[in-house]
Amino acid sequence: MPNFIDRRLNPKDRSLGNRQRFLKRVHDELKRTIRDQVKSDRIADVDAAHGVPIPRRGADEPSFRHSGASGERDHVLPGNQTFSPGDRIRKPETGAGGGGNGRGPGRGEAADDFLFILSREEVLDLFFEDLELPDLVKLNLRETVTYKPHRAGLTTSGTPTNINVGRTMRNSFGRRMALRRPSERECRVLADEIAALEGEERLSMSQRNRLAQLRQELEVLERRRRRIAYVDPVDVRFNRFERQPLPNASAVMFCLMDVSASMGEREKDLAKRFFVLLHLFLKRRYERIDIVFIRHTDEAHEVDEETFFFSKQSGGTIVSTALEEMQRIIMDRYPSNIWNIYAAQASDGDNANGDSERCASLLRDELMKLCQYYAYVEIIDERESEIFGTTDNGTSLWRAYRTVDGAVGNFQMTRISRPADIYPVFRKLFARHQPRSARG
Repeated sequence: MPNFIDRRLNPKDRSLGNRQRFLKRVHDELKRTIRDQVKSDRIADVDAAHGVPIPRRGADEPSFRHSGASGERDHVLPGNQTFSPGDRIRKPETGAGGGGNGRGPGRGEAADDFLFILSREEVLDLFFEDLELPDLVKLNLRETVTYKPHRAGLTTSGTPTNINVGRTMRNSFGRRMALRRPSERECRVLADEIAALEGEERLSMSQRNRLAQLRQELEVLERRRRRIAYVDPVDVRFNRFERQPLPNASAVMFCLMDVSASMGEREKDLAKRFFVLLHLFLKRRYERIDIVFIRHTDEAHEVDEETFFFSKQSGGTIVSTALEEMQRIIMDRYPSNIWNIYAAQASDGDNANGDSERCASLLRDELMKLCQYYAYVEIIDERESEIFGTTDNGTSLWRAYRTVDGAVGNFQMTRISRPADIYPVFRKLFARHQPRSARG
């Protein structure tokens, strides 16, 4: 039986049902592959289309086949110039006939010979599937939320401007046919015949009877037309719209990083990966995102991205200078009643004596009242991860920030030690939070 598969591209993203059904079938495999690619590939490649290898098992198209246990079967086989009836065919040597991967039968695993291309949006949907922003703090300044009307079917009530003329007339036509409403043509035929008889000078008895009968029929038709309206209120349908919230158009992301001598290339690379993931996450929810890079040693400066990650600088470490610079920039350019403010800080925990308490005070009393969310990532050595990874012990900056973490709901902090930790930490920081009452 022939098996037809339609592989034409869907025009303008219409009729994508088959693609969505396939994504649902291989959802777990796609999600696992994307997670592995995030761990192994460059983070900059996350925001792009991906080719995902899918095992052939489960990716075959369903088809009908004749049952081998019943029915009559006629086979037409091609001829050959080598064998004659009764000859024995030699078994293929090792490595031949083992499939497209060059292995013999039963050796190793089957190759992934099905490559499925995921668009950028589909990759991000899988990447952020079960991630949501944490519970946002209700700020004193009201956040503006805009809505866009979205078509959501039909309704029997609404405003005149939303009348669906096509569906209304379709309902009207069906009702008039069911109730046998006389048409205008039928009435016009009777009226013309009546006019012709009335135009005669002398009418016979049969013509007078016919004229009376026609007048009676016309009166019945007109009365029936008046009783069965052309468009009845029951026919009218209105377009129904639902309001869908649009992402806010204004968000700013502050990236703060210590660039003193204690922050080596490994620490900067881990920090960059986390900043990229945070930016991708916010880009899913905001149309426009400004990024502000603040680097500091004993002084803090706003710089461009190239300088932020690659320019070398020497000096001590005073973290509060970066927080003060961030506060100054917010007051000058990003008022919190217009902008949604997010911040991510990366550091190895080193700080000048007595400055950590000032950092905690600035966050608790000033910045956290302006920010929607603040994430602090402390980068530690891999050998220290087993000792400090799950405890409150550590640097003075970590201990000071723990007081903020316990007092402010939109502040999160964690430790990372190697690239493989980035993705689990990202999920931990932005995992879907249940309401506090539900958590008990």
